Amino acid sequence: MINIEAYGTFDTAWCPGCGNHSILECVKLALSELDIAPHQVGFVSGIGQAAKAPQYLNCNMFNGLHGRSLPAAQGARLANPNMVVIAESGDGCNYGEGGNHFLAALRRNMNMTLLAHDNQIYGLTKGQASPTTAKGQVTKTQPFGAPSEPFNPVAVAVTMHTGFVARVFSGDQEHLVNIIKQAINHKGFSLVDILQPCVSFNKVNTFGWYKDRCYRLDESHDPKDWDAAMKKAVEFGDRIPIGVIYKDDKPGFEEGMPSLAAGPLATRELNKTKLAEIIDSFT
Repeated sequence: MINIEAYGTFDTAWCPGCGNHSILECVKLALSELDIAPHQVGFVSGIGQAAKAPQYLNCNMFNGLHGRSLPAAQGARLANPNMVVIAESGDGCNYGEGGNHFLAALRRNMNMTLLAHDNQIYGLTKGQASPTTAKGQVTKTQPFGAPSEPFNPVAVAVTMHTGFVARVFSGDQEHLVNIIKQAINHKGFSLVDILQPCVSFNKVNTFGWYKDRCYRLDESHDPKDWDAAMKKAVEFGDRIPIGVIYKDDKPGFEEGMPSLAAGPLATRELNKTKLAEIIDSFT
């Protein structure tokens, strides 16, 4: 098994008590327990507090634009299908600025994992409502309460028969590590929506708030039962189910790509003669 120390230890810019600390540790534990070496991992993010995570990992990393972690991650996966690709960013980045890319990724079903740090607020830009903020919740820029209904990414993903859909809580580390491992091992697109407290700017959805409401799904829940999954996906409030909500073992996007038949693009020699012919054809 890969020693967790191979992924490094770094000083972070996160607030003490932020759920991001727990998520970062769980990612390293999951990769270590799966015996995945740092050079085998591609960690891609957008912009935000959560999106700083790749800078605190010793592995291949890329920071994309705000809301654009998924296109960059999918490009990395297509270039090198042998690499374990993980995209991660916050709820604002993934579901707000990156909403259209999120929907496209659900449709494509590329073999990769999205870890969405969902603290129901914009943390980096100091506390305005995010797509997952509850309607009526007062924030720094919504003094009369958030005016819109919250976006439910888990329900949307289940509706679209996404390959692997899970919701977890950053305060339940053992459970979170297990779910991340399952997501990485799943052959297709995996969404892991991670509920995590923002201790500085969200005084409603606190650690205690999540802890009082989150409960683990047990073996009575069949994640391959779409109707049952939809009922769990929309259950959010006084009770919040955490665990694997839905699974659909369908072929991944890469399996039908003829351009990958000769092997990963990242390891193939560039045919300069053919490239010159293509360029000349445009003159």
